[in-house]
Amino acid sequence: MTYQPDELDLHPADPHPADPRPVDLHSEFLRADLLLAMGQPAAASRILQRVVDAEPTNEAALELLARAYFGSAQLARSEDALTRLVHLAPANGWARRALARTLERQSRGPEAVPHHRMADALGAE
Repeated sequence: MTYQPDELDLHPADPHPADPRPVDLHSEFLRADLLLAMGQPAAASRILQRVVDAEPTNEAALELLARAYFGSAQLARSEDALTRLVHLAPANGWARRALARTLERQSRGPEAVPHHRMADALGAE
């Protein structure tokens, strides 16, 4: 699936922001993963949000988006992405643990407890 870059998207392969050529979502996912690894979670989240908008059931993109939001302290957005991921993949222990930690960072410890329990039951670290 592809999406059209918006006028703010300065992708290296598209030197002209208004260029109508479609952008490869997989390449954008990899670019966002690299940005996250380089310590730029806010930049990664902007790219990943467009990927998730184009493929709302892509679990890998949702997970990376949640990590990017968490890493840039956008906790409400991280919670939203993780909640969507838990609904898509209820047996994903990592998502349960990450959702619990996101809730805890928002001082919502009691809401985190059932997610920690489920993560423990699923064998998540």
